[in-house]
Amino acid sequence: MHVFNRSTAQASTTGAVEVVRWEQFQGADQLPFGGMWYSVAPGSSSAKDQHPDVELSLVLGGVAEVEAADGTITAVAAGSGFLLASNESHIVHNSSPDTPVVVFSAYWMPDGDPQNTETRER
Repeated sequence: MHVFNRSTAQASTTGAVEVVRWEQFQGADQLPFGGMWYSVAPGSSSAKDQHPDVELSLVLGGVAEVEAADGTITAVAAGSGFLLASNESHIVHNSSPDTPVVVFSAYWMPDGDPQNTETRER
């Protein structure tokens, strides 16, 4: 068994978003997908993101307000998830004044080749 412990992992911060990528954990290279946790600070938003990977995101805390390319914003509460298609642009907003949004994302290339996952900034 491998344990991926977010609290002891190295994080990177871009603006109001903190990212912990799974690639740093032993055993992560055996997975058929890339993975990460990210959090969006209260009252903040991620930068607009678009990538060739398909991304499945599960909201672990708070309410992620996910803005699609057409400007539509969908609220996704803790315990729910959202799926982004390859090259689908998106922004994750957090309108809470005091609660961070925490998300786990798994991502993979549409052809299913786990070696093609790209490192992306949020």
